[in-house]
This record gives sequence, C-alpha cells and structure tokens, in this order.
Amino acid sequence: MHQIKIFKGLETDISFLEKQVNSWLFETQVRVVHMFGNLSPQTAPVDTDATAITKGPFPSSDVFLVVVYEKN
Repeated sequence: MHQIKIFKGLETDISFLEKQVNSWLFETQVRVVHMFGNLSPQTAPVDTDATAITKGPFPSSDVFLVVVYEKN
C-alpha cells in the first residue's frame, strides 16, 4: 500500500532539507515510488523595515516535497 511523507523547508536552506530527506530515507529503508515538489514564492512584506530570513528584495520561497513510498 502506498503511503506519503511530506517535507517542507526554505529555498535558502535546501541543504538542510536534503539532509532531512536523506536521513529519513536511510533510517526507514522504504522503497520510494515517486517524489514530487514545488517552490512557492512568497509575497514581499509591505513594511520595508520588516526583517526576513534573507536580505534582499524577495523573501525566501517555501519548498514542498512529497515522497510516495511503500514499506519493505
């Protein structure tokens, strides 16, 4: 039976998300059926003095990753 695991992160911290997914795959030893994901751009804050995780004209995008898997 197929199951899903959902991961969420920020585009500025892709390496952390990658480590998180790889650790989960290693620990669970599941068989991956399919993976898909999406980047979701964020709206710039109206307040120009507002702080964000990154410096720049645009805030970091959310990264959404879904792993479809089967237990061994």
